[in-house]
Amino acid sequence: MLLVCVAGYMLMAVGRIHQLFEVLESFRPALLTGVLAIVMYLLDRHEERRSGHLLVPTTKWLIAFLIWMVLSVPGAIAPGNSFDLLFGTFIKTVLMYLVLVGTVRGIRDVERLAAVYLIAATVYASVVISRFQLGDGNAWRLSRLYYYDANDFATFAVTAMPLGLYFLCAGRRTLARVLAAVGLAVVTVAFVHAGSRGGFIALVAVAGFVVSRYTGIALRWRLCATALVALVLLASASDRYWEQMRTILGERDYNFTEESGRIEVWRRGVGYMLQSPILGVGPDNFQTAEGRLSPFANRQQLGIGVRWNAAHNSFIQIGAELGIPGLVLFVAVIASAFGALSRSGGNEGALAGAGQSHRQLTQALTASLLGFVIGSLFLSLAYSEVLYMLIALAVGLEKVTGNAVAPSTATNGRQK
Repeated sequence: MLLVCVAGYMLMAVGRIHQLFEVLESFRPALLTGVLAIVMYLLDRHEERRSGHLLVPTTKWLIAFLIWMVLSVPGAIAPGNSFDLLFGTFIKTVLMYLVLVGTVRGIRDVERLAAVYLIAATVYASVVISRFQLGDGNAWRLSRLYYYDANDFATFAVTAMPLGLYFLCAGRRTLARVLAAVGLAVVTVAFVHAGSRGGFIALVAVAGFVVSRYTGIALRWRLCATALVALVLLASASDRYWEQMRTILGERDYNFTEESGRIEVWRRGVGYMLQSPILGVGPDNFQTAEGRLSPFANRQQLGIGVRWNAAHNSFIQIGAELGIPGLVLFVAVIASAFGALSRSGGNEGALAGAGQSHRQLTQALTASLLGFVIGSLFLSLAYSEVLYMLIALAVGLEKVTGNAVAPSTATNGRQK
């Protein structure tokens, strides 16, 4: 039942299922499943779910990151923004990270939650495709969706694709493989409709990882899966889509030439970080800094509108909002999650006990996390549930693979 509640929370937090279907909103399913999961975890007495298993490097870095956020709130430009983010969203995200990591008891539990993540992306993509129609002019791509915008969704879609590949190749039943193939195709079509250039770069990075490093699957199957995604992409992409992708390196693009383009925003973001190098401008205050601290903020006194830009880079976002120490902690959280996956993939005892599927799952989660990191270089997703659910899956997998060798080790000791 605890795992069901965690899965339900993931569907809401990542897939926004309650926002896709309004009838669910009145039940407040995200709050309900989250509270139930926390209470049930606290009451659980299983050895595998004791809190001592949570104290791994990633968890310690994340708690330190949370503490630094708290310290940054009083000196924020707009403390109300920081307070709302911290106590309205992020503390809950950290709590559910802890519950997810603590809940999983074995590799199958991690696999089940990875399947829920893929289902969340597939359902979201299906609804987007069915309800938002593309057209001519500026309507050639998706724009504002449910909770996510098109660029955010594209990164979310990229993080789900490696999990689709995993279940396509490692599914225990034919039906599971067929459903994974369908889900992968649906997510790819919705990804194309998003028309995101940052998402496209993330997809290329993930495809490169899958072909070159996803060694848990035979090369021919990796190539076939990559070809499947490529075929769906080519079949569903319009000429306008490819025209947009060709502007990625175009020096005439607004991102290179205008003060509201990403390059100038990034430069100003680094400036905010250097102006407040210790505690930053405060959580969720980058846009406020743009409106109050930027070189053109004084135009507002003359009645000239000023755009309060988002950071469009999660690392610059954190550096500006939480200062250099906050940025170091944020990088440490992500790097330690990759380290957890590396240790999990190198655990020979777990590999022997779980078979090749364990290596495949480890590499799939690595590809998913890589996709998020690349996509987040162009988006303000530093506090996104997508990131922390992926990190929780990575740490949960390390936890259960570490436990998997304990019985084997004990048995060997008795035999001696």
